[in-house]
Amino acid sequence: MEKTEATVDNTPFAGHVAPELLVLDKGEGAWLYDKAGNKYLDFGSGIAVNALGYGREDMAQVVYNQMKKLIHIPPLWTTEPALELGKKLVASGPFAAVHLGNSGSEANEAALKFARLYAKRAKGEEHHKILCFENAFHGRTMGALSCTPTPKYQDPYQPLVPGVLSVPYNDVAALKAVLNAEFAAVIVEVVQGEGGMTCMTQEFAGELGALCRKHDIILIADEIQTGLYRTGSLYASLEIGLEPDILTLAKPLAGGLPLSATLLAEKVNKLIHVGEHGTTFGGGPVTTALGLFVWDKLNEPAFLAELKEKINYLDELLQKLQLDCACVGRLKGKGFLRGIEILDTKGKGEKLMPDLLEEAQAQGILVLRSGKNILRIAPSFIISRQELSFGVELLHKVLKEIE
Repeated sequence: MEKTEATVDNTPFAGHVAPELLVLDKGEGAWLYDKAGNKYLDFGSGIAVNALGYGREDMAQVVYNQMKKLIHIPPLWTTEPALELGKKLVASGPFAAVHLGNSGSEANEAALKFARLYAKRAKGEEHHKILCFENAFHGRTMGALSCTPTPKYQDPYQPLVPGVLSVPYNDVAALKAVLNAEFAAVIVEVVQGEGGMTCMTQEFAGELGALCRKHDIILIADEIQTGLYRTGSLYASLEIGLEPDILTLAKPLAGGLPLSATLLAEKVNKLIHVGEHGTTFGGGPVTTALGLFVWDKLNEPAFLAELKEKINYLDELLQKLQLDCACVGRLKGKGFLRGIEILDTKGKGEKLMPDLLEEAQAQGILVLRSGKNILRIAPSFIISRQELSFGVELLHKVLKEIE
């Protein structure tokens, strides 16, 4: 990154953070502004978090009103916002209960714990294995990391949680060869958001669901990135025909505040006893109040109709980009979680994606990376058609420079 008055290279942050960072100051709609006043179109929406955009007075008012009454209540008690949001989440699918937490990793940790608890009590001590898939990403905490079989993430922290196996994604033969009654759970993404934007095939979904039902294996749908209309439907797993026993949500759930949900089927929930899991901050009054606002906004029929129209428009724009840019390979992902495969036409090697992201930022657009060579797009849902078109035009300019 070229150093400007809007960047800082002397931060107090730990060594896992990049040595130089852009300092952002404010946001409005789909735009972000740095401390020097430079403007950026955010095509990543805070890693698929800020679905309703930035600078909203209505969201700020919800938070302000709730903070005047209660800022924090631990789950020793509860509040009306937590109760109301919990009821709506449970009613959104084949679920009986919800655990409210703070982050995607935490939601998946809870899911893995509950799955092993179920298997232990329903099938016996020896049924503890967990299956995940190559190029998956389920989080950075130790259980979630153990189900993220990528060496650069796992190797520094070995040994990890035992009993976790991985097989190739969308490989029906590999799945059938490994998955048996010894397993407690399978954890899977319908779109591999961090691992290359690959979508689950219908055949794989059918076989996975059938095997989990046959062997009474808990099927965990990780919808941290795909959930809440990011792919165009409320839950990508239900749309493709999976019947998850546990479904995890986070990113956009509270519009930018930390809130996650682990949704549980009745057969799982009825085996959980009081005190066997917990959280201090999960499901607090402020985050759930804002979560209620976000939930209601996302489920407005007019809002959804407009979102689906913009999803189709983005697809048209990306197809035109693909035709006009020699460095663009496959288009991946779904809905407003899209991937552009970048071909290394100039032999840049490992510098290809870092240089591309840096040039995009210099041109005034913030985008993300997925896997080795996939440019990830995850715009806010309130972005306009004009802003989508402008953003793809900026990407076109950037991509032409690397051909």
